[in-house]
Amino acid sequence: MLIKTYGSAVYGIEATTITIEVNISGGTKYYIVGLPDNAVKESLQRIESALSTSGFRMPRQKIVVNLAPADIRKEGSAYDLAIAIGILASSRQIEAPILDEVLILGELSLDGGILPVKGALSIAMQAARDGFKGIILPLANAREAAAVENLQVCGIQHIKEAIDFVQKKKQLNKAKMNLQEELLDNIGDNDTDFADVQGQEHIKRALEIAAAGGHNVLLIGAPGSGKTMLAKRLPTILPPLTLDESLETTKIHSVAGLLGATQSRVMNRPFRAPHHTISDVALVGGGTNPKPGEISLAHNGVLFLDELPEFKRSVLEVMRQPLESRQITISRARFSVDYPASFILVAAMNPCPCGFHNHPQKDCVCNPGAVQKYLSKVSGPLLDRIDLHIEVTPIGFNELTSPRPAEKSEVVRSRVIAAREMQAQRFSSHNNIHCNAQMSPKQVREICRIDESGRALLKIAMERLGLSARAYDRILRVSRTIADTERCADIKTEHLAEAIHLRSLDRESWLE
Repeated sequence: MLIKTYGSAVYGIEATTITIEVNISGGTKYYIVGLPDNAVKESLQRIESALSTSGFRMPRQKIVVNLAPADIRKEGSAYDLAIAIGILASSRQIEAPILDEVLILGELSLDGGILPVKGALSIAMQAARDGFKGIILPLANAREAAAVENLQVCGIQHIKEAIDFVQKKKQLNKAKMNLQEELLDNIGDNDTDFADVQGQEHIKRALEIAAAGGHNVLLIGAPGSGKTMLAKRLPTILPPLTLDESLETTKIHSVAGLLGATQSRVMNRPFRAPHHTISDVALVGGGTNPKPGEISLAHNGVLFLDELPEFKRSVLEVMRQPLESRQITISRARFSVDYPASFILVAAMNPCPCGFHNHPQKDCVCNPGAVQKYLSKVSGPLLDRIDLHIEVTPIGFNELTSPRPAEKSEVVRSRVIAAREMQAQRFSSHNNIHCNAQMSPKQVREICRIDESGRALLKIAMERLGLSARAYDRILRVSRTIADTERCADIKTEHLAEAIHLRSLDRESWLE
């Protein structure tokens, strides 16, 4: 008897519905066809044990399981439950009249327990688009999928619950949640705050500009000057995640298997800080079975690269294209997947090997030319893609012990949100552009118009600093953001001057 159940496969961060056809006929062997990997092929052993311990039997006949479409590679153990239900229905051990209305996924343990799977949110969203009325999935994934409207999400812990449900013997509790309310409840829920940092007002100003426009930042300074402390607090001044951003970010983390049973959503902006020994595949994504890398896990958040020159050059160079396109494409012989990668890059580095070049109190002990050699570990094309180069100098004792309270992240965030609202209105007719850093060169020419005095200032800066055309565009983007933070409709000369000043490494005097 031929029975069809429905599962799903995840490619990139999008899901594809898979039809699972089970046919039982005369014979003795079991077959799974449709490009299954080893985890799928091994499912029959798990299914046999789970059925036996649950009071059912594995038919001693020829069983053919086809996973359609047959030309798509099937990976993982999420098909176990759907295949098991199909076998029970095909062998007439159960009557299941609603199999064409629900999508089924879950990994089986030998005792019939249901284990969580990856990519539940992407699968639930695709199930709703394909017209399924409900989805049966592990209880640990139920809250994750419950954000999808117009879909009955039923979480289970044992195969018996799924069997009773498809036979209409038992109604399962539907998982419910209000994502919008949870997002509002999590605003300002951070352990860190800008008020923790004493002094460094000019650095805080630069990070506020970076947050307001989505600009990449490079912090250069001596050890202990506060680079890492400042970088870790950048997410606290970014606008809260919108509903769409939260869903998109959650999909990525779900596919990567980073959502635990207690965390059904990504509620706060991600902050990823990989170690400098990371490989290029781990950073940008890929592998034999492609998975999102750190740049995609930082999507809609912050990617922090501490000790930038210590990263392998090949690792840094593979970021150049994603920094421009804000997505990464992983190509293989049979398929390719796209992962979004729209993040704010914050990099930190010492100015020289000993760390004390340009230090106000300590002398640099590096050999002549060592500073330039150390800086050259980071390529010019990569530096060109970083909008703000900021020198971080150590603060003195008086400033460190000052009783004057520092400005809280909440106050700074309110100004950032106001600037972002101006940009949202400006780019309301443009798809996939939400902040100034995402403008195309054509949009820069249309939006970032400057007067004659500003043009003269920028010409002098271009000639003296030897700026590239990309640096020119980025200065205009930053100056537009500075104007937005001050609620100015036009870019003024002082906005351009501040934007130029925020590119320390372009100034020859910095190396002296």
